[in-house]
Amino acid sequence: MGVTRPTMLAVPGLLCDEFVWQFQAAALADIADITVADVSEHDDLGEMARAALTTVDGPVDVVGHSMGGRVAFEIWRLAPERVRSLVVLDTGTHPAGPDEPASRGRLTDMSTRQGMGALADAWLPPMVHPDRRTDAAFMEPLRAMVGRATPVQHARQTHALLTRPDATRLLGSITVPTLVIVGRQDEWSPIAQHERLAAAIPGARLEIVEHSGHMVTVEQPAAIATLLRDWLIDLENC
Repeated sequence: MGVTRPTMLAVPGLLCDEFVWQFQAAALADIADITVADVSEHDDLGEMARAALTTVDGPVDVVGHSMGGRVAFEIWRLAPERVRSLVVLDTGTHPAGPDEPASRGRLTDMSTRQGMGALADAWLPPMVHPDRRTDAAFMEPLRAMVGRATPVQHARQTHALLTRPDATRLLGSITVPTLVIVGRQDEWSPIAQHERLAAAIPGARLEIVEHSGHMVTVEQPAAIATLLRDWLIDLENC
């Protein structure tokens, strides 16, 4: 009888696609079946969760970055029986704050009026470590990824984030192994937010990745791949 390989469902964040999981998918291909969810067509986190679940069968290890982390929590809300473990990176659980509609609205206006290139120039630099913001070789693939999205997709995903549920109370219900990861220099989703998040999930583990901003899977791809490999091995050995 063959050994069943774990299935990892990777969920990207706002304006992100399979590129942000490219390194990890290749690095873990020998020990897991990895599917990157496409959440570009939905304007609701719950619908994103449902769409992601339809792409895989059976139990899954759900790995979500940023908005994808919020989708991961919605997957747990919708189908906890499908979830073997959770890994969330650079994310949060709080609902939209009072200033968020205006700040996100300025960005959707920019993508609509000036295009995705202008949005990438304004939105991406604060998402990465300060040392990388002027590194053209590093930034260009991220700019290309944002360019593959459209203003309509940006508006859809922004709507999903502005109407997101408060998932804070959900955390105490999580009964599967959970790993919380954050970049040390994440200015968008800071360490303190992840400390509170991990403390609210029974038995969760927090890992801080050095020299990284919000785009941790791209900024420190090998470190994330190692964390995920060790996580999968530990799960198999439990």
